[in-house]
Amino acid sequence: MSYASRIDAWLAIALAASAVIAAAGVWRAAAVAGPGKWLVIVPVLVLAFWLPAWVLATTSYTITADELRVRSGPFHWRIALRDITGVAPTRSMLSSPALSLERLRIDYGRGRSIMVSPRDRAGFVAELERRRSGVPTERAHRT
Repeated sequence: MSYASRIDAWLAIALAASAVIAAAGVWRAAAVAGPGKWLVIVPVLVLAFWLPAWVLATTSYTITADELRVRSGPFHWRIALRDITGVAPTRSMLSSPALSLERLRIDYGRGRSIMVSPRDRAGFVAELERRRSGVPTERAHRT
């Protein structure tokens, strides 16, 4: 089951604004740069627009039979359901593959956590719990 990320309007605006500001800075630098300037300018312009768009378009969370897969642009996480130790709501502003402050903190493994912001938060939690109930926990594997 796949869930798209909720996207806060302020974050979408901030990402768009940062792309425009970066492009303006690069364009200004291009006006005074010497030969070979396009070898630097083109990649920076591509990254300034492409990376934020990629993150906005692809941030999602997929729950399979045995793992939670988190995708956000070029970044991917795979978390075994048996390793998840807790799920709790949070409004933390720490960096994470969550495009909204309406987040869920997922604790897993030994002291690790990740924050996600599924658009259908209740459905995501229900599906995660349903799938986790059928998977032996990490503690059960140790005994």
